[in-house]
Amino acid sequence: MGDEGEDFSQLALPDLFTHKNWKARKSGYESASKEFKVAQPSNPIIREFTDGQLWKGAVSDSNVAAQQEALNAYNAFLDASGTDGARKTRTHTVAGVVEKGLPGRPAAKQAALETLLLLIELDKADPIVEELLPFLSHKQPKLIAATLAALTNIFHAYGCKVVEPKPVIKALPKIYGHADKNVRAEGQNLTVELYRWLREAMKPLFWGELKEVQQKDLEKLFEPVKNEPVPKQERLLRSQQAAKEEAEAAGDPAVEEEEAEEAAEIDLEPEYEAVDVFAKIPKDFSDRLASSKWKDRKEALDETFAAVNVPSMQEGPFDEIFRGLAKSMKDANIAVVTVAANCVECIAKGLRRSFARYRSGILAPMLERFKEKKATVTDAIAAACDAVFMSTGLGEIQTDVMEALTNKNPQIKEHSAKFLARCLKATKDAPTPEQTKEIAEAAKKLLTESAVTLRDVGAEILGVLWKIMGDRNMLSQLDGLDDIRKNKIKEFSDAAEVKAKWKPKAAPPPRPAAAPAGKKPTGTKRPAGGVKKTAPPKPPSSPPLDEPALQPRPTSRPAPAKTGAAGLKPPGIKAPSGLQKPGLKAPAGTASPRRQGVAPDEPAQASPAKPALSAPGRGLAGRPLGKPSTAPSSPPREQTPQPSALSSIERQELSELRSSVELLQQTNSDLRNDKMKLSSQITELQNQNAQLIEDHTRDVLQIKAKETQLVRARSDAENAEDRANSLSKEIDRLKREMSRLGRVRSGSDVPSDDAAAPRPAYGSSRAYTAHVSSRPYSDGEGKENIPDRVGDGKLSGHISASNNAHNPSNLSRPMSNGAASSGRATPASNPESEGVAGQGSVDMNRTTSGEGVESWRRAAEVTQNLKARIEMMKARQNIGRGQ
Repeated sequence: MGDEGEDFSQLALPDLFTHKNWKARKSGYESASKEFKVAQPSNPIIREFTDGQLWKGAVSDSNVAAQQEALNAYNAFLDASGTDGARKTRTHTVAGVVEKGLPGRPAAKQAALETLLLLIELDKADPIVEELLPFLSHKQPKLIAATLAALTNIFHAYGCKVVEPKPVIKALPKIYGHADKNVRAEGQNLTVELYRWLREAMKPLFWGELKEVQQKDLEKLFEPVKNEPVPKQERLLRSQQAAKEEAEAAGDPAVEEEEAEEAAEIDLEPEYEAVDVFAKIPKDFSDRLASSKWKDRKEALDETFAAVNVPSMQEGPFDEIFRGLAKSMKDANIAVVTVAANCVECIAKGLRRSFARYRSGILAPMLERFKEKKATVTDAIAAACDAVFMSTGLGEIQTDVMEALTNKNPQIKEHSAKFLARCLKATKDAPTPEQTKEIAEAAKKLLTESAVTLRDVGAEILGVLWKIMGDRNMLSQLDGLDDIRKNKIKEFSDAAEVKAKWKPKAAPPPRPAAAPAGKKPTGTKRPAGGVKKTAPPKPPSSPPLDEPALQPRPTSRPAPAKTGAAGLKPPGIKAPSGLQKPGLKAPAGTASPRRQGVAPDEPAQASPAKPALSAPGRGLAGRPLGKPSTAPSSPPREQTPQPSALSSIERQELSELRSSVELLQQTNSDLRNDKMKLSSQITELQNQNAQLIEDHTRDVLQIKAKETQLVRARSDAENAEDRANSLSKEIDRLKREMSRLGRVRSGSDVPSDDAAAPRPAYGSSRAYTAHVSSRPYSDGEGKENIPDRVGDGKLSGHISASNNAHNPSNLSRPMSNGAASSGRATPASNPESEGVAGQGSVDMNRTTSGEGVESWRRAAEVTQNLKARIEMMKARQNIGRGQ
């Protein structure tokens, strides 16, 4: 309670900063903040607080309210002291700002973040990021999350060109493995912010260390960012602000564009320690490559590959190694060629720019080996060629690639052209117009090839060139190509992603009105606004400079015959401004290009000529600048105006007109491109429409044809089924008929003796007729006729009539009911009926004498008739089948 009435205003600010009472410290911070806001860097108070120990305790104050005021005071001090104050105090204050300020209250957190951003703005970002990275391994998750949020804000404000992103990216996998969800969430926010600046180029540094689930989550977060434009730096360093102000003062409008382009050129290549690989390369490398066994050669290359497969290697004498690798490119075994290509790729990536001197001996053999059709070999060689290009450049590989494009082998042409297209997409330096012309001519030759792949890759090369060089350089190269090829090239150009962009050389700025000091005549001192010699008309003859023409002239503009130079003014009286009328000369002491306001009708003020002031022999330079007092012989308006320098207003108008012309040309170029694109789309849509109509017509015809075929097939199937059923019935009928004929024939060959006959003999034709009538018979339709139908006609009627004709007594004897009623009883199948028939025949033999032989004769005749009828039926059946 005693401290509440204590007065701290009498204490000095450093004493207040170290006071044990937090209120005293708080009041000291507030007072210092007010003084720093109006102080200059040279004030004593700034030098007094440059000591970092004072600020170390202030930003780490244990009292929350005092610590917040301390951060505000430190920010005011940094703003007043500038770069020197930031450099001398940042090593003492960053840790306290992070530990106490970032996890604190919102106001303190905002002040602490502003402190970090201000320290970066005043100098550079690397020391601040180095101080922040150890806090990513802190025990408190809250502090880790606050540090990640601060890094996100730093990258958002300054971008990855000012702040080195590689150390932060390498620390991301550890963040994603943290147990606290807030830490992981802030890590995702930081990753997304880095992806805004780096896109896919950042993935090789950390993507492989993440889990698959984490990769999927990040991909979802990256999707909205992919459609955003390339971000720009929102907060400039003090050095950048000064450069921008100087550029604006000099009138250079291209500063922002250059900064945007520089921001895209961020090197994310990891740094590795160079390794000496010669200790691991086999000493007998050349001897083993000369072996006749391919396994020995491959083993030597495998050992070499294991030695050179390092990210970075020290320079050394690789000449013998590359001679062996170039020789291996011609090896008959593809395994040897593949390993040799892998060795070239590793050495090129390890040596980088030092590889350039080995390029000429290895690139041409690799391009020649593209004739191999095995995909594994060509892929290995293509990777090696890409590594060679990344270590050299487009200009160094162009000669070898152009020579490979003229090869007769289509495989070499295709892979070399694809290699060239990849180089154009990856190059960071745009080709020169001469290189562009050479590449375009080679690519246009590929458009005339018979292979589709060669034509496509030729169009791709021209499209990528078009994207890099623009319309100004490429439209002239595409003259003579038809619209279809131009549209194809334009499609490749729109889809191409390049890293280089050709920019024309900037036109020199307009020269000022004053002539440079180096062009002043010797011994003559001109006014500050000296006359600029700009495009005087060429005189037909010129008098020598030492002509003693120092006397005053009678007129202001002498006749051409007297001057020796038609219409040529002396240098001392030539008006630099195009607005000054002829005949109005400025005095010698006030000659200036700005004096343009003299009216044409105002009498000129003559100044007497003083020949004595000029030494003889100076010629035109020694003539006086003043006009003679003699009146002019002719009105000034009748004189021919002389060429003069442009005024500042005219130069400004000319600059605006040039800008308008360039804008109009660019607009016309864009309109032409849009027209070509729309024409291409119209043509493509028309072709698609015609193709769709043709496809529809073809489909309709095919459907109708299929329906017709289906109807025919159904009809044929029904006919075939009916035919199969008919044939099956016919076969069954023929089988029965043949079986019956076999039985009849076997019965007719047996003698009539009762004792010796195995089967009963028919005693009379009536009995036989009864037996035959009892058998089923099939007509032409395959149907069995019952015995009642046999008596109505056909075979049974014929047999009965024949028997009755030979034996009239049979007419008076009725047929037994048993024989007539049984439709299937036969001698062979029914023993009972056989016995009955046999009994009847025995009775008939007993009652009728001499009828046995005659009955057998008649039976034979009946058999012959049956055979004849069967043959007729077979013949008729064959005729039906033929039809």
